[in-house]
Amino acid sequence: MNTDLTFLTNEPNQTLKDRFHVLVKDARFFDVLVGYFFASGFSAIYPALENTEKIRILVGIGTDRQMYERFTEARQERQMELLLSHAEAKQVIEEQVAQELEDSPDNQSVEQGVLKFIEWIRSGKLEIRAYPSQNIHAKVYIVTFKEDERDLGRVITGSSNLTQTGLVDNLEFNVELKNSADYRFAREKFEQLWKDGVELSEKYLQTIETRTWLSADILPYHLYLKLLYEYFKDELNRTEDIFANYLPEGFLKLEYQQQAVLNAKKILEEYGFNQ
Repeated sequence: MNTDLTFLTNEPNQTLKDRFHVLVKDARFFDVLVGYFFASGFSAIYPALENTEKIRILVGIGTDRQMYERFTEARQERQMELLLSHAEAKQVIEEQVAQELEDSPDNQSVEQGVLKFIEWIRSGKLEIRAYPSQNIHAKVYIVTFKEDERDLGRVITGSSNLTQTGLVDNLEFNVELKNSADYRFAREKFEQLWKDGVELSEKYLQTIETRTWLSADILPYHLYLKLLYEYFKDELNRTEDIFANYLPEGFLKLEYQQQAVLNAKKILEEYGFNQ
């Protein structure tokens, strides 16, 4: 496998995730400027960041488009400038974090990544800020090497956000810049934006610990409900499709009858029709 690529497309042996695992495993600093940041992306690369001294992630506030438009409309009605306040930016990010973790896969990899995320925020190794005055559309990753390395660092920029799809799944187009002048320019611009960013690290912690499945306050009853949902969710989602196709005209869709049909169908599919 060639580990010294210029273009990264997520095709075989060219994933951005693999390149990060090569570049950042011995890096001193890792700075990220993206519009979208999801736990799935962090979970994919955090093992390579164990020895990194400092990680800074600067995100845009437009990650939840519906929420952003609500704030925009409200400010237009008040005839105020279309800039989100720090409090509004934090609320947008809070909604995004809660929704993203709700939709994320319930697997050990994601859970371990989020727990490491929490650990590093508490230790100060990881900081997160949002840039409230513009909707950031950039995707820039700045790797600063240790002083004894052969050069200052690298910059990767292109189409990939810090998500599982951006790092691995989607066909993307990213370029790695190795020139020291490009590194200095990107680092200087990042510092300018970072200085004006809204601090979000504590908001991330608060949201994860109070509004997601990682909350310490989850009761056994809630876990039981989650178990039931996961077990029956396929049947719940298939109800409308089944009865739309097979229910005779004029018949009522009674809930207990629907459930009986679904159970019968499940038994037949599992054990066969020739018993």
